[in-house]
Amino acid sequence: MSRCSLALLPALLVAVSALATEQHQHQHHSPYAGFEEREIKTLSQDDIDELRRGGGWGLALPAELNGVPGPAHLLELRDEIPLEDDQVAAIEALSERMREAAIPAGERLIEAERAIEHGFAERSLDEEGLRQRLAEAEEARAELRFVHLATHLDTLPILDDDQVARYNQLRGYSNNQDDPCDSVPEGHDPERYRQHMGCD
Repeated sequence: MSRCSLALLPALLVAVSALATEQHQHQHHSPYAGFEEREIKTLSQDDIDELRRGGGWGLALPAELNGVPGPAHLLELRDEIPLEDDQVAAIEALSERMREAAIPAGERLIEAERAIEHGFAERSLDEEGLRQRLAEAEEARAELRFVHLATHLDTLPILDDDQVARYNQLRGYSNNQDDPCDSVPEGHDPERYRQHMGCD
């Protein structure tokens, strides 16, 4: 080995050691790093904003992904489905009723999660207190889920089968990859079916 190489060896060893230390420390970083800056550790600011506006927060997925539409996306897709004026009015009324019930339930959930966090931050919780606060949080979450899922149930009778099928196709949930315009299901009026499905 040359004298130049020998002179560089200590610096190289220090660099390698520093890199190994950094990689080792990085391996121990929690995926939750940064969450400690949140107002409520279990809820992002986006979560809080969604709850406070009465948004779905993903709570209606058992209905949505099983072909039972909810009001928000139906109203977004009213022209593509299409919806009649009286259907739009009925769905708008359901949407407003849902929002009025979801906002206070969302606030209760936010406050319940805040209470759990404060208990840990202040080291003031015992098991009984923890159970009580968890029960309050889960009760609020269950009420919120009920509000959203029940609204999906109430929305379904407003629609006909063709509209539900069109909604699911537009949302990308259709299991049938064939073009629905290629064939009219038995028992459907061809003109009405093609109109509802947006066929040319």
